[in-house]
Amino acid sequence: MPDFLTDLNEPQQLAVRATEGPVMVIAGAGSGKTRVLTYRVAYLLSQGVPPFNIMALTFTNKAAREMRERVALLVDASKAKSLWMGTFHSIFARILRAEASKLSYPSQFTIYDTDDSKRVIKKILKEQNLDDKTYAPGYVLNRISNAKNNLISAEDYNADTEIQSYNKQSMKPKLGLIYSVYQKKLRRASAMDFDDLLFNTNILLRDFPEVLYKYQQRFRYILVDEYQDTNFSQYLIVKKLAANNENLCVVGDDAQSIYAFRGANIQNILNFKNDYPDLQLFKLEQNYRSTHHIVSTANSLIAHNKHQISKEIWTSNQPGEKVHIVQTANEGEEAAWVAGQIFQLAQQNQLPNSAFAVLYRTNAQSRALEEALRRLNISYRVFGSLSFYQRKEIKDLLAYFRLVINPMDEDALLRIINFPARGIGVTTINKLVVTGNETNKPLWGVVKDPSGNHVNINTGILKKLSEFSIMIQAFSARLYKLNAFELGELIVNQSGIRKMYFEDGTPESMNRRDNVEELLSGLKDFVSKPGEGEGKEEEQVPLRTLDEFMQDIALLTDADTKDETGEKGKTVSLMTIHAAKGLEFPYVFITGVEENLFPSQLSINTEAELEEERRLFYVAITRAMLQATITYAETRFRYGNFNFCEPSRFIDELDPAYIHYQLPPGPRQKKTTLFESFSESHKRFKKITAIPENPQAKSPPIPDDNSGYAILDPSLLKVDMEVSHQRFGKGKILTIEGSGQNAKATVQFTGAGKKQLLLKYARLKILK
Repeated sequence: MPDFLTDLNEPQQLAVRATEGPVMVIAGAGSGKTRVLTYRVAYLLSQGVPPFNIMALTFTNKAAREMRERVALLVDASKAKSLWMGTFHSIFARILRAEASKLSYPSQFTIYDTDDSKRVIKKILKEQNLDDKTYAPGYVLNRISNAKNNLISAEDYNADTEIQSYNKQSMKPKLGLIYSVYQKKLRRASAMDFDDLLFNTNILLRDFPEVLYKYQQRFRYILVDEYQDTNFSQYLIVKKLAANNENLCVVGDDAQSIYAFRGANIQNILNFKNDYPDLQLFKLEQNYRSTHHIVSTANSLIAHNKHQISKEIWTSNQPGEKVHIVQTANEGEEAAWVAGQIFQLAQQNQLPNSAFAVLYRTNAQSRALEEALRRLNISYRVFGSLSFYQRKEIKDLLAYFRLVINPMDEDALLRIINFPARGIGVTTINKLVVTGNETNKPLWGVVKDPSGNHVNINTGILKKLSEFSIMIQAFSARLYKLNAFELGELIVNQSGIRKMYFEDGTPESMNRRDNVEELLSGLKDFVSKPGEGEGKEEEQVPLRTLDEFMQDIALLTDADTKDETGEKGKTVSLMTIHAAKGLEFPYVFITGVEENLFPSQLSINTEAELEEERRLFYVAITRAMLQATITYAETRFRYGNFNFCEPSRFIDELDPAYIHYQLPPGPRQKKTTLFESFSESHKRFKKITAIPENPQAKSPPIPDDNSGYAILDPSLLKVDMEVSHQRFGKGKILTIEGSGQNAKATVQFTGAGKKQLLLKYARLKILK
């Protein structure tokens, strides 16, 4: 036995040494999955297997690169270089280039990325005189991608009556035509898109038995990482290539299958034993990453999934802290509390920012978190997407705001003059710019009066320019008549931005729409709070306008990005849970764990969807090494509306033996021990009593407040007394219980319903 195998525990060694026949390794979170794959390849090489007889498939280039580097350290580095190790797409592109002539492609065919494909589709829509709103390029490409991943060619797509019937009902009967023309254009350009790399590999192996046999003989040993994430097309390729020798080793964890929206099929791993009844099954159940409390919490959650491979993840690590569950009043307080905890933990324990990760279900949630971190001067990096205010859809909307505030802002004008598309093309824009430069006039002046400035354009374009300029002037006229949210929402509606994203319907467009709505939520939050030096009572708050908001944003998005490049140790990681898969952090905050947000309201219609959401939460918890904190808000602005929130059903599924409930300290944050439903559809109640304060936290001093709201002596309050709360409004005291620090009052509020308040935190005003 090679010396390097002594680095492995017994189950890992057994999985590595079982080289012959089908093998499935179920690798729980933090159990050393990558180590087993790496050592298995090294072991095969040490046993004399030629490197070109080994194919290892991964889902990321980073994973493949790291595995190759580790293999090189364990065995001869020259052998590591000769391995067929890489992503599905890179390995199969290599095969396709070698066999391209059989499919009538040149070996140097072009590979189109998503943007290339969208440009081709846009040209097709123009040629076919099809509306690009009905047939949004992103939506069309998504449908074509789904067809290819299910091995449905353009010919089969058009011949399928069920598909055609669905397209007609969806008012998109020409999708089949677009698919056909798209493939013809790719063929004429000697190009394949990403999905073609898998699709055409299947065709190659299906139609050319000699090619299939050739690669079956070459790849005597096949290893597949993250097998739970494979789609139908990938599954078939692997099955065909392994059919001769069946020396197939798949590694994965059904509990971490979270990519169904990309076509991943969890049944591939759940049914692996059906394809290979004589398989050897190994379970890596020891978690080396997390504390006992974190592992046990995750186990208690995933136990609620019915469709899974049984396993019992355990750890010999220290018990550690219990998993914290924190209730906050709204997303602003949630973000502020998370940022405060990061600041405090980093200072007290001398931790780098890289020790912390903040996870969320959707990218739109990063806005409040980014603002809170910036206010504490904590450097962060948004992974998997651009920083909120750098995302295209946000910059587009902010350009509207800038132009409404200052029509002389030429950069903003050029960005949105034809966004959303209104028929003002590049030729027209160039004429306007040239005229402005030649006459030394502001571009806005030329746009408002192109005829008077002798711009040579036709009547139709003149009308469109007039409509655009009148719209912007109308917005500007309301700058100091409407608050920032009212004007912002008016711009989103009348500019056509909301309609455009709503009608597109693709996942990408829906994500952009959510980000626009999140910015509107930020506007609403902005106008609900007084500015610096302003009064605290609602009737005293002056109109908060869009130019004030933009000034705040300018401060938040100043070009101080030296640490947002991800320099090691310098930044807190902000990312969706999907983006966090495969990563680990000492301290993890999982935010927004609320019904209809997590689980998503779009993913609770079937048991399969709900189980995937639960697996996603499992992945989030198991990213934590030392401390996991779950937060949720009682209220949240979403899509421009104020919503009451209910804690996620997943919180109820966590074993309370491993949970510590806490409330963030501070007089400005809501302290309750009763969480109630706020609509008829919310029937669950959760009561948390005697919640201890965070022993490491210190409450800030109570600020002076001349609004009449104060932390009152409980003896001053009586049952049936009418009071007012800064957030919940007017209400009547129903009961008063306890005394001193434990005194609490149950108040029936007119708008917010019944609330139980700890009086040592609740700032009330006695009305009568």
